[in-house]
Amino acid sequence: MHNTTSSPVWKRKIHEIIYEADTPAGKWFDVILLVLIVISLILVMLESIPGLGEKYAFEFITAEWIVTIFFSIEYILRIISINKPTKYIFSFYGIIDFLSTIPLYLTFFFGGFSALLAVRSLRLLRVFRILKITRYIGEADKLSRAIKASGPKIAVFLFAVMVVSIIFGTLMYLVEGPEHGFDSIPKSIYWCIVTLTTVGFGDIAPETPLGQFLATLIMIMGYGIIAVPTGIVSAEYAQDLKKNNETNRSKESNYRHVNTQVCQNCLAKKHQDAAQFCHKCGYPLHD
Repeated sequence: MHNTTSSPVWKRKIHEIIYEADTPAGKWFDVILLVLIVISLILVMLESIPGLGEKYAFEFITAEWIVTIFFSIEYILRIISINKPTKYIFSFYGIIDFLSTIPLYLTFFFGGFSALLAVRSLRLLRVFRILKITRYIGEADKLSRAIKASGPKIAVFLFAVMVVSIIFGTLMYLVEGPEHGFDSIPKSIYWCIVTLTTVGFGDIAPETPLGQFLATLIMIMGYGIIAVPTGIVSAEYAQDLKKNNETNRSKESNYRHVNTQVCQNCLAKKHQDAAQFCHKCGYPLHD
């Protein structure tokens, strides 16, 4: 039997602000949280600059402690605002929140952990709740289907590219030789792949006329090769769109529920917009 006992008002209010982004207070909380995460990351990067970290050491550590204390309070509030704290503590975001908070405290005992504060960049994943990226899940599904359908064709294409790289890499080894930097077939294949993908590190370069001619052919092939995977995926995407239009699915069947309602009891997500109870545990979603 589902537990439908409502939590205290203060607990529900904290939960609404911290875990949901549909309300003005929830949106502002997430915006402030993201701004502090970005500020923290900037502080970590600036502190790593030689000379700057020593000159403004006190300012950096003060600002970092302010941010860390805020994150610590937020972490505690997230725990006490839900009925089953372990659901959050051992969740993906719970672990990330803990790892992004603890490093500065560890400097008291071990030192040198401040650089680990960069893990806070993972908390930027919460931006998806604010920007309502879920509205574009339908388009993401279409792209995913197109990429999956293109898999066999792209695999054959990559196999062909590897064969071409091995052939031309071996030819370059025979033409240029160790005296020009092509001292092994694997290294020559590496050069061919770098050239074929138009990266061109420049650490090895052909010096003989024949080697330069082969390099020219490889570079020209590279421009054509770049366009092939894009064309394959684009064709599959267009075909998928055509199929969807032909099936003429109703607007209701394409509708995506995009609310950010999170169950206070079990932290379940993806509830329908008009849902009154959690689809997983039956706990009431509203007062």
